[in-house]
Amino acid sequence: MRIEVKKNIHFTKLVKVNGRLKEFNFRKLGGHNEGQFTVDVSDDRGNRILFRMQKEQEAWKILPQQLPNWVIEKETTFHDLIEEELRSM
Repeated sequence: MRIEVKKNIHFTKLVKVNGRLKEFNFRKLGGHNEGQFTVDVSDDRGNRILFRMQKEQEAWKILPQQLPNWVIEKETTFHDLIEEELRSM
């Protein structure tokens, strides 16, 4: 019997959005969604916003979904944060 162990990857980063720091939580998915991260953050009202990112042509991209502009505008920042975390492992 072969046992395969995969490291659970999750981390939190603070990102400045509209002059305020927001806490973004990243979690790498396994299984058939292996090449994806889920990201969640709360908006100004305390509602959770959950979205997925997938690596496409060497860049982490937000999968198409309806999101506030302030999330979409930070896509390159999220890419940099994910790559930095993966390099530090």
